[in-house]
Formats: sequence, structure tokens, C-alpha cells
Amino acid sequence: MYALPPVTKALLIALVVAYLAQMLAPEIAILYFALWPLGEHVIGTGPDGLPFTIGFLPWQILTYGALHGSFGHLFFNGLAIFMFGGSLEQAWGSRRFLGYFLACVAGAGLIQLIVVTSGITGQGVYPTVGASGGIFGLLLAYGMLFPNRKVMLLFPPIPMKARTFVIVFGAIELLMGVFNTASGVAHFAHLGGMLFGWLMIRYWRGQPPFRPRGPRLVR
Repeated sequence: MYALPPVTKALLIALVVAYLAQMLAPEIAILYFALWPLGEHVIGTGPDGLPFTIGFLPWQILTYGALHGSFGHLFFNGLAIFMFGGSLEQAWGSRRFLGYFLACVAGAGLIQLIVVTSGITGQGVYPTVGASGGIFGLLLAYGMLFPNRKVMLLFPPIPMKARTFVIVFGAIELLMGVFNTASGVAHFAHLGGMLFGWLMIRYWRGQPPFRPRGPRLVR
């Protein structure tokens, strides 16, 4: 029986625990731990009759990734961590794998923060939740480290090489983000997770736009 590496297992457990906590206190979770745009935004009226405002708080750049909009959202993100996280953790080691995943989540959050605050999506002010930016970072890394491994899609069930899978999904996300389709999905956050993941791998390898880091080869 396949045993998950420790960080991959811990991430899955953490997401489930966070989802249960979110179900117990949904308003607190969304108001203070989801990713809100910069500035103060009026979202209602408080008990004293004064406007109730909310806005970006520093820890949200990571905590938004622990929240999810539905069980299905949590399930598919968890499935991706289960499918791809173990191989990456075994290749990199636990510390590097965790740092990579958190950097992709934070990078995705940063891109989403810029996009939503700027208002270019035309969808108004809304909070962002979900680890999907980190997941797309994992997909990118898997495609770069194991380009010829076969990945089976769920819908439709078509096998393809991991490299092809990453290119196709990246292109779809870019098109959907540019044309603002599937309202409520943070397409630019997904792309941000892939971008920051790509930059981290290039940095570790000493490849442009970064300087070489010596003779040690990093996968």
C-alpha cells in the first residue's frame, strides 16, 4: 500500500480540518481569513447601525488557501495533492516541497489581489478562497519534473503526457481569465500559482532569469 510522504499527508489533513472549522464558523472564516481586496469595503451594517467594512489583512495571503467554497472544491484540490504531491515531495524532500507549495499559494494570492483590487474583472469586490493556486503550481512542477508520465483526465477520461496536460490547462485558464468566463473562478490566481512555481524551479536550477547557483543540479 502506497504511504503518502509526511507533508503531503499533513496538507490533506490540514485542508479537511480547516474546512470543518469553516463549516462551524463560516462568517468568521470568510471575513477574516479569505483573501479580500486592498482597501476598506462596506459589506453591510453593524449592530450599532454603522457601516461594516472589511479589507485585506496580511495573513490572508496564505490563509485563503485553507478555505474552500464547497465540498467539491475541497475534494478536487485534495485529489490533486494526493495525485501529484507525493511524487514531488519524494523528488524534492519535505522542506522544499512545503516551501514550494506555500510560495505558489502566496504568489497566486498576490496576483489575485492585484487583479481584484484593480477591478479589471468587472466582478466587483469579492473574497477569494481555495488552494487552487498552489494546486496549479504542483501541476506545473509535475509536468516539468515528469514530462512523459501519463496523466488520466477525469472529464473526459483521456490519458495524456503530464507536459501536455500542463500546457493545455494553462492555455485554458489564460483564455478564460482574459475573456472573463466562468464567473467566480480565480483564473488569474491559478496562472499566478503556475508563474511563481515556474520561477522557483528556474531559481533552484540556476536558469534564466536567475544566475547559475553552482554545479549542483536541482530537478
